[in-house]
Amino acid sequence: MAAPDSTTSRPGLGAGFNPGAILAFVCMGQFMVFTDVSIVNLALPSIQSGLDMSDVSLNYIVTAYATVLGGFLLLGGRLADTFGRRRMIQIGFTIFALASLTSGLAESGDVLIISRAVQGLGAAMITPAALAILTNTFTEGPERNKALGLWGSLSGIASILGVILGGVLADAASWRWIFWINVPIGLGAALLAPRIIPESKAETRGQFDTFGAATLTGGLLLLIFTLGEATTVGWDSLRTIGSLVAVAALLAAFLVIESKVKSPMMPLKFFRLKTMRTANLSAVLVFGTFSALFFFASLFMQDVFGYSPLKAGFAYVPLAVSVAVGAGIASGLVNKVAARAVVMLGLALTVTGLLLLVRAPADGHYAVDLLAPFILLGLGCGMVFVTLQIAAFVGVSGEEAGVGAGMINTSQEAGGALGLAVIATIAYNGMGARLASANGDPGLVTKAYETANHHAFLSAAVLGFVALLVVTFLMPRGQKPANSTTPEPAEAAAEAAPAAAVLATDSRH
Repeated sequence: MAAPDSTTSRPGLGAGFNPGAILAFVCMGQFMVFTDVSIVNLALPSIQSGLDMSDVSLNYIVTAYATVLGGFLLLGGRLADTFGRRRMIQIGFTIFALASLTSGLAESGDVLIISRAVQGLGAAMITPAALAILTNTFTEGPERNKALGLWGSLSGIASILGVILGGVLADAASWRWIFWINVPIGLGAALLAPRIIPESKAETRGQFDTFGAATLTGGLLLLIFTLGEATTVGWDSLRTIGSLVAVAALLAAFLVIESKVKSPMMPLKFFRLKTMRTANLSAVLVFGTFSALFFFASLFMQDVFGYSPLKAGFAYVPLAVSVAVGAGIASGLVNKVAARAVVMLGLALTVTGLLLLVRAPADGHYAVDLLAPFILLGLGCGMVFVTLQIAAFVGVSGEEAGVGAGMINTSQEAGGALGLAVIATIAYNGMGARLASANGDPGLVTKAYETANHHAFLSAAVLGFVALLVVTFLMPRGQKPANSTTPEPAEAAAEAAPAAAVLATDSRH
């Protein structure tokens, strides 16, 4: 995408601001946010040894970041719309950098977990503000499609490269550098933001929906945490059931509040729009599929194939390249054919790749049993995520771009947590009995892990197939190609929904 010759040629962009520089800036922020989703995974053994942490508390290093990020995304989007998107992205970068500093300096597991949660808060301010800035900068059509394609592909690649980078830094220097590397980047971005991006906010500023923000954010935080813990404490435990009841109460209270306040944080009219409903439902299913994929693919390579963490990280390289290729293909196709067809093709590739992983044996080889599925999964990932972004942003109002971005990202995070929790429950059903009957025999132990991972891949394929059915029957069939400059009918324009940003997360068993 070529940037204009002058520093600005867009109405409302503001003199002295270059669209190409704005795109580079927001993509850099997104890259940093999603790299940190997965960068800690291969460094976890070093962190555990250095801080003398238990296996249970070690998991919270991963989940604290993702839980707070998911729980505060919608609130971050509304704050950006209300108080200014540039201001919010500066605050987010500053919080992220300072939390990264304290993470690297941590001398105890509790300090590190709290710092990671604060990192997630900063990330939740950066992502919706950056996405809203991007969509306000580029006009609807090919320009915005290319920008969103780059955004989406970088997000997916960042999550995968984070695994590799974490392993390299932990081996070559210290696990503390996986956090310290963010400090100069975050503080520098906060200082440079006024020179690169213009300020923007919703033109109509109503009273801030404090109670709505509190009930929704609290409900989402508790939901994501409960789903993550359910695989450990059990779905039928009093703790899990009580937490889910509390989640239902908080979310019900949120709906009541949103139906009565003058300036709701999340206008309920969004849910009457077909494209909005489809975009968010698709995001929940798709991110549930891919969250489980990355979690179990990492475990499969280490527990079954016997890879070291660093080797497992580098095994993701073809998948990362395929994500970029798939994103490029999607960006070109949606200018010529309906978005529905592109998403369907991407999901078909995804399901095929997962079914191939189900066949991968414990004594298999990377080139024979993993390379082809990883390429198919990468292509599907890039095609699906980018196309959902483009389709969802058709006709989106600049007034509510931040809250729209927060909504779709919240669907992603909640979907990822839900999908992983459900699939992990299926995969590990009976795992204790299989390990006990193995009596320490290495071959039988490996076979138990092979069975669990195969069940996970098959369950993820089923979830991906459900997503394919949703897109096939619910996404508009005759959506006009995205390069058209002719306005859609009023009904279609009213149904526009915000875009999705890629989140492929990797976690530790």
